[in-house]
Amino acid sequence: MNRTCALRFCSAGFHPAEINFSHPAGLSPGGTTENSPAFQRWVREVGGTESHGDDRESGSVVPNGTYSTSDHDPSVETLGYFLSSLRDYKFHKLVSFYTFTITALAAAFLLGGCAVGPDYKRPSVDTPDTYRRAASDTNAPSGAGSFGDLGWWETFKEPQLQAYIAEALTNSWDIKIATARVLQAEAAARIARSQFFPTVNAAGDVYTTRTSEKGPIPIPPGVNPQRGYADIGLAMPAYEVDLWGRIRRANEAARANLLATEEAQRAVRQTLVSEVATAYLSLLELDLELQIAQNTYGVRTNSLELARSREEGGVGSIQDVHQGKILVFTAEASIADTLRRIEQQENLLSILLGRNPGHIQRGSPLVSQTLAADVPPGLTSDLLERRPDLRAAEQQLVAANADIGQAKAAFYPQVALTGFYGYQSVALSDLFNAPARAWQFGPSVTFPLFTGGKLRGNLKLAEARFQESVASYQRSVQEAFRQVSDSLVAYQRTREFRAKQEQNTQAHRDAATTATDRYEGGVTSYLEVLYNEQELFSAELLLAQARLNELLSVVQLYISLGGGWETQTAALQASAGEPPHHGRK
Repeated sequence: MNRTCALRFCSAGFHPAEINFSHPAGLSPGGTTENSPAFQRWVREVGGTESHGDDRESGSVVPNGTYSTSDHDPSVETLGYFLSSLRDYKFHKLVSFYTFTITALAAAFLLGGCAVGPDYKRPSVDTPDTYRRAASDTNAPSGAGSFGDLGWWETFKEPQLQAYIAEALTNSWDIKIATARVLQAEAAARIARSQFFPTVNAAGDVYTTRTSEKGPIPIPPGVNPQRGYADIGLAMPAYEVDLWGRIRRANEAARANLLATEEAQRAVRQTLVSEVATAYLSLLELDLELQIAQNTYGVRTNSLELARSREEGGVGSIQDVHQGKILVFTAEASIADTLRRIEQQENLLSILLGRNPGHIQRGSPLVSQTLAADVPPGLTSDLLERRPDLRAAEQQLVAANADIGQAKAAFYPQVALTGFYGYQSVALSDLFNAPARAWQFGPSVTFPLFTGGKLRGNLKLAEARFQESVASYQRSVQEAFRQVSDSLVAYQRTREFRAKQEQNTQAHRDAATTATDRYEGGVTSYLEVLYNEQELFSAELLLAQARLNELLSVVQLYISLGGGWETQTAALQASAGEPPHHGRK
């Protein structure tokens, strides 16, 4: 009866197929094979020599594939008896042992195309049709173009700020830490990929031993108690054949972790651009506050001198002088506190730039800073592909999915190949002669019968971690949509607030001027001047904050839309039609 073994394999690029191993035509049972010409040819091809009697120098092959140098090895006879117990097959064609080994390895690699576990599919996310805007925002929804597609050098056009961002992206400690993490992930991916290849070691030993002549085993007279031994060769430790895709799933997880780390590095770049721009604009706002405080101090000092002159002339009261001093001291205290905050802000920006704390050079003042007036958010679906933090979260999801495949592969038998080829001899002069040659090659199969629930527990753990990653990814996507919506609302409302605050500040300035004129004309008391001066000072500081918040809303919108991580080199390559280089050589 014809026996057929059907093996099904699958792999990327291959369609499901069957490989049938059956007895070839003409191999009908009958008779014995021990003395047949075909069997003798098999012995010669596998053993590498013909029989030369008891004095043959070449070795013979035992069933486990070990080459033996003994004069008489009963393993061949045992193999012959085993074969003679089978029905006689008329060999139509017989491949050599080496050809058979290569064929078996090729079949194992083809079988390795099957990978257990689920293939990754992006989970469904609730994507809104448009971003929510402020109710007063009358701008029509934009098309596919997005404000986040611009490079940071196109968004922040102030030369001094551009220089600081470029310096931070080069020298910042956060960038160096993120780069080191990418290198770690690359090394981990390389380690995972190495499992695809066998490990080959070269080793050699030389031993000299001497047996005690007075020991429990007597040595006959004339026998040299000192003996030597040497061996040298190449050894292949257990090499796992990836039948069930465990190694490929591990490689998939390592590659996903590498991509997630690279995306995290881009997110660090993005965050650093935002932090440098925020710190620099905040420093300019503090400079404006200092200027307001100093101008206020000058005006209040003049008012105090006027109050003193009026009091000395008998026109004013000493109370007016005391109230004038309050205004002056308030301005002085504000100047001292603003200087403290300026110096601390300079220290913060210096660290972001990778410097020691020190003075920071300024460019244009805050009132001269302008950012993009047109900020189209683009399509909501493009946000998933533009933001590096979302891409990093998805790659972590890919890695968690691959871990499920690794856990499932542990349920199946593990096939490993081991081998050795070299020379063994008790005399160094004969070490590299043909009779000293030795080799071994063979597979081993391990099947997990009982692990106390460990394998199933690992699978449940991997599945639970995947579900956690899915929920984390979906939450990150919704959080990203919220950040964009908040930024759009902030951009619209801060512009409106700044415009109203300008009107409010001008009204306080007019009121303060009128109160001063009325006081100098003797129409009102200094209390009215005191009140209006305090209100004007607060309004001017609030206007400075409003200008800063308007600028920062643009920065935040730019970052929330996924801008700020691209490098100028990549942008130049893209404009020139060259593919960007995301990895390392």
